[in-house]
Amino acid sequence: MIWAVALLVGLLVVLAVFVYDVTQRKHAILRNFPIIGHFRYWLEAVGPELRQYIVTSNNEERPFSRDQRRWVYASSKHQNNYFGFGTDNDLEQSSSYIIVKQVAFPLDSPRPGETGHDPQYRIPCAKVMGGPRGRKNAFRPASIVNTSAMSYGSLSAPAVEAINRGVKLAGCMQNTGEGGIARHHDHGGDLVWQLGTGYFGARDANGRFSMERLLAAVARLPIRAIEIKISQGAKPGLGGVLPAVKVTKEISEIRGVPMGTDCISPAAHTAFKDADSLLDFAEKIADATGLPVGLKSAVGDLGFWKDLAGLMATTGRGVDFITVDGGEGGTGAAPLVFADHVALPFKVGFSRVYRELVQQGVHAHVVFIGSGKLGFPDVGLLAMALGCDMFNVAREAMLSIGCIQAQRCHTGHCPTGVATQGQWLMRGLDPAYKAARFANYIVTLRKELLQLSHACGVAHPSLVSLDSFDILDPGLVARGARQVFGYEPEYNVKSATERAAIESLMASPHLIVQAQS
Repeated sequence: MIWAVALLVGLLVVLAVFVYDVTQRKHAILRNFPIIGHFRYWLEAVGPELRQYIVTSNNEERPFSRDQRRWVYASSKHQNNYFGFGTDNDLEQSSSYIIVKQVAFPLDSPRPGETGHDPQYRIPCAKVMGGPRGRKNAFRPASIVNTSAMSYGSLSAPAVEAINRGVKLAGCMQNTGEGGIARHHDHGGDLVWQLGTGYFGARDANGRFSMERLLAAVARLPIRAIEIKISQGAKPGLGGVLPAVKVTKEISEIRGVPMGTDCISPAAHTAFKDADSLLDFAEKIADATGLPVGLKSAVGDLGFWKDLAGLMATTGRGVDFITVDGGEGGTGAAPLVFADHVALPFKVGFSRVYRELVQQGVHAHVVFIGSGKLGFPDVGLLAMALGCDMFNVAREAMLSIGCIQAQRCHTGHCPTGVATQGQWLMRGLDPAYKAARFANYIVTLRKELLQLSHACGVAHPSLVSLDSFDILDPGLVARGARQVFGYEPEYNVKSATERAAIESLMASPHLIVQAQS
């Protein structure tokens, strides 16, 4: 009798846990995999103790280490994101290890509850996007951290909605990716519309660019800028790939492509063929829309960038922003050889492009944006020191809304509902709850960027120079970052007038940003 009662109680407990799992909204894993999903959290809880003896260290997993993922998860949940007992990185044997050199007399960082504390830690861009070229709808981006290109199709509808709601909460922008604009993008967040080689959302019946369709979309949606993508870090020179399993009826209608087959955008654009015609295309869109128009690309051969910089210096035409994507960037699907071996890493690629535009004297007219594993305070600050005015996050944003780095993006079977079109898997992701997690991550990242900047003695990340960094190699060989990247002393060093303007901006960023937006 006792065993029967115990069994009944056990079954009732299991049933109660099952009901709780499928009805709660915080954890996509538990909604999608009731009961068994708890094992993931239990293993995660005892992981640090077990990993001292088996499996991998906190810094061995790729593309993001366990420490990095833990920091994003804790930040997005407003949990304790501190680490105890010192660093577990081996500084004496690390390669290309970033060291931030703090000053002896840092600036104070306001804390919660103190006068002058900004709970959102807003960091507006130091430049006005489109201002130097007189665009009608030029604006100062409210946040130096925004989302990188992630298409609806690659991401699920709830994931796109969560990010859009989250960027509204955090006061930043969402890049649509090349898949066009869906209803899931329309929840109050500002958009950067990316136009890839497929022109999805702005293409005619023959798959070529349609200005009429582009203008119709701009008229009805909160689009702040348009980004022309010529190459992506994870699949440079190849074009986009959306596996057939992810091409739903809605995605088919948005993109204007058939269901049941892979959606492959071509490697090259049909609207232009070189740097000269690209600038004509960009100016045509800017004139028609009044919006800032920019360019996104991974970096390989420098011939294009030399031509672009030279034409911008001599013809009066130009792009308003340049997004440089690193070869380490992510994607939902790409051939292994392209992901591993094509395009330069961000730090190398960006520094080469930045130097070309500096040498032609046009860098001050361009908002530089970095992309490619930059969603952490140390690498984000280094990107700013290299010359970025802003940087974008993609996979880190996915982690903040529940991604567990299962690396199943290309199969359509993402267990957390982030990178899938499967109905059962998507239901596990609650957009409203995950929006808050995304916003928490962005705010925390900005907070730690400000703290690092203050440790370097300046008020804004764009005032940090490469002189504040050393790069460590094995054997404690330390080299100044300016030497590593081949920057002349004047590269990205702000004048006294520029410094004063940026410091004034940080004194009341919310007032200035609202006035200019």
